[in-house]
Amino acid sequence: MALPVVAVVGRPNVGKSTFFNRAVGRRIAIVDDTPGVTRDRNFARAEWTGRSFMVVDTGGVVEGSDREMDRLIREQAMTAVREADAVVFLVDSRTGIHPLDERLAEVLRRSARPVLLAVNKVDNLPAESSHLEFWALGMGAPHPVSAISGRGFGDLLDALLPLLPQQEEKTRTDDIRVAVIGKPNAGKSTLVNRLFGEDRVVVSPEPGTTRDPVDLAMNYHGRSLTFVDTAGLRRHARIRDSVEYYSRLRTERVVSDAEVCLVVVDAAGGLHMQDVRVAETAWEAGCGLVVMCNKWDLVKKETGTAEDFRRRAVARTPFLAHVPFLFASALTGLRARRTLDLVLTVHERRNFRVATSRVNEAVEEITRRLPPPHSRGRPVRIRYATQADTRPPTFVLFANIPDAVPTHYRRYFANALRDRWDFVGVPLRIRLRKSTRDP
Repeated sequence: MALPVVAVVGRPNVGKSTFFNRAVGRRIAIVDDTPGVTRDRNFARAEWTGRSFMVVDTGGVVEGSDREMDRLIREQAMTAVREADAVVFLVDSRTGIHPLDERLAEVLRRSARPVLLAVNKVDNLPAESSHLEFWALGMGAPHPVSAISGRGFGDLLDALLPLLPQQEEKTRTDDIRVAVIGKPNAGKSTLVNRLFGEDRVVVSPEPGTTRDPVDLAMNYHGRSLTFVDTAGLRRHARIRDSVEYYSRLRTERVVSDAEVCLVVVDAAGGLHMQDVRVAETAWEAGCGLVVMCNKWDLVKKETGTAEDFRRRAVARTPFLAHVPFLFASALTGLRARRTLDLVLTVHERRNFRVATSRVNEAVEEITRRLPPPHSRGRPVRIRYATQADTRPPTFVLFANIPDAVPTHYRRYFANALRDRWDFVGVPLRIRLRKSTRDP
């Protein structure tokens, strides 16, 4: 279920980055009064009335300029428009219709993409009417907003959602989608070829050979698995061209749709911060996780080398303590087939559901072993619990004072549930609710 993409475009200094930050609900893009601060594109996930979509921030478009930087920024923005499902055309109410707005409007009319005209910096809604002059652009109804204060934003997003393609609900099937992710040149495509026993994807020593996600299906032990070989995830600062940028965007959309993510790490080069970020991306998306330490044949080994590698990884990123590690070599085939067994195991635990009666037996035992700490002299009690969902497993705990249950106790409770039912490679969600048994 790929998320729709919305591109935000406009001439310099109309407030695109402020608009982007408002849409995604956090400060990601740099905002400054100086035109041209945004050159490359940012993207992030946004949500409105239960629907999710990706928002792409672009640099200010100076249509018709021959300056090298203006040309590069314009190419980046037009690539964003071509890849988007809908476009928000942002203009500035304070300056009125600018010649650059008129030129960009002409370009967007030829883009064959649905365009929503947003008039920014209308700070005195509903009294202000400065946005009405933008009807003259011929881009349909102008929608007044103030990106800095949020006024008019809800109405704008209400108008935007019908322009986006409808997403089909995920249906539970026997097909297991496995995203193969990792840094560039970690050996992802080599691993896929090894698992399929033939050259199904291009392999090259040059990083970044894979750009578009590639779906490949197989049957293993009676189960249908679809492997998605993805482009290597780099840091945003190292994304230099539009092709690589959209490779990353597509990869993150694949991760959000995967059942299990197979994180391929170049063990010969050691665990890097980017490997950790790649794993966190999958874990936070609720995917099952397997870490495949590739190129193990190139690592100089002593007694306990593998365990030492894993221990250092866990010390750096504690959630990896719950993730299976496989030390293998895609090139030689060393333990590579074990990857499939681990994928099936993690998938099974991600879909595992515990009966409510068994959950409450566990609650009684866990709280008896270590009760929640008191809150302002009052005892905090977890009355009962249930598993509310799978994929990933989500447990709801009902307590007399839910807000008083500290983070460390939630972590203790999650680890106790994990140990009891062996939720290996699976993120566990814990939610607290007010018990109806308490006044």
